[in-house]
Amino acid sequence: MTPQPTAGPDGTGGPEPGRAAGTVETVFRMEFPRVVAGVARIVRDVGIAEELAQDALVAALEQWPRDGVPDNPGAWLTATARHRAVDLVRRRETYARKLAEIGRDADLVTAPPEPPADPDDIDDDLLRLVFTACHPALSAEARTALTLRLLGGLTTAEIARAFLVPEATVAQRIVRAKRTLARKNVAFEVPYGPDREARLGSVLDVIYLIFNEGYAATAGDDWLRPALCEDALRLARVLSGLMPKEPEVHGLTALLEFQASRTAARTGPEGEPVLLADQNRARWNRMLIARGSAALARADAVASGPPGPYVLQAAVAACHAHAYRYEETDWHRIAALYGLLAARTPSPVVELNRAVAVSMAEGPEAALPLVDALTEVPELRDYHLLPSVRGDLLARLGRAAEARQEFTRAAQLAGNAREREMLRRRAEGMEG
Repeated sequence: MTPQPTAGPDGTGGPEPGRAAGTVETVFRMEFPRVVAGVARIVRDVGIAEELAQDALVAALEQWPRDGVPDNPGAWLTATARHRAVDLVRRRETYARKLAEIGRDADLVTAPPEPPADPDDIDDDLLRLVFTACHPALSAEARTALTLRLLGGLTTAEIARAFLVPEATVAQRIVRAKRTLARKNVAFEVPYGPDREARLGSVLDVIYLIFNEGYAATAGDDWLRPALCEDALRLARVLSGLMPKEPEVHGLTALLEFQASRTAARTGPEGEPVLLADQNRARWNRMLIARGSAALARADAVASGPPGPYVLQAAVAACHAHAYRYEETDWHRIAALYGLLAARTPSPVVELNRAVAVSMAEGPEAALPLVDALTEVPELRDYHLLPSVRGDLLARLGRAAEARQEFTRAAQLAGNAREREMLRRRAEGMEG
């Protein structure tokens, strides 16, 4: 967990110890991923790299209130941590071999702290850290926790609060993830060749999972957790800057920008969910929509083949974002896009979404058989949105009693309190 900033040893530290300590906290939050990434390249172990980054924070808490905040505080933290990394390497039996590997960092043994000569090196290190934290050797839960810790700069307590799990559980996941990476001797590198697409998919999936948990929480009393959405969107933007030639990276960024644009309109005064058809689109964030459109255009510009799943999902989100009224939504195009998505990445959830689009484009009678076919799919047996969608179609067809049963079942399956209450109200509202 990130140590809390304090004043100097004597309680006063310098002319403005409280201000300096606050600066340490702010800078460390911002620079933590880059510090860990830079050190991990030297020690080849993300667990040790994080410890050395924490050591640099402690040094800053001791020195900045006394000596003043340096002109480039981020570079100071990075250089201090790298000093300690090189010292650690020197103490190892394999010092000679390790020192040869780190090459240009050898001068840090005696040189004063200063920024790296080539800013691109920092970006390369961050990219390596992204792929390491999302390594397929780790479980999805471990990847998510480690990504939020190392790249999001969140504390263990913050991650636990975000996902409504005990802090000890998150701590165990992170510790085990670091041990797994060390035990398997996972290379601190960006994969190339045939491994890259699969590894990149894992990275994007983790970021999307983080966003989705904030966008529609699976459990708890709050339907939205905006902080998680913001963390995921920030990670996606960083990744798009690090990998400008990857269309799927821009596709994910575009998707999150579009989705985040609706945040203010997705809940009512009491925090209750507001369905897409009922949202006040004047509250949608047009700046985020513009950013999403720009990211989607970048994805199209660098694409050399058919669109990937995140680009297709972003195109769906763009259809919603560009409709100023719900009635203006191009449901035929959305249904076609979901058809392409289903062909590219077959999934019962994608088929359910396609059925919704078909119901809006062609009517509920055309979509109900598609949804009925999904009731036999094992993966959707406990998926609350399946009976919710079926209930909506039945209600539109005037089959109120059946719709009530579906909404009741959906409420029973929903893990989120806000969504559960909304579904109960829909069930109670069915007449007949």
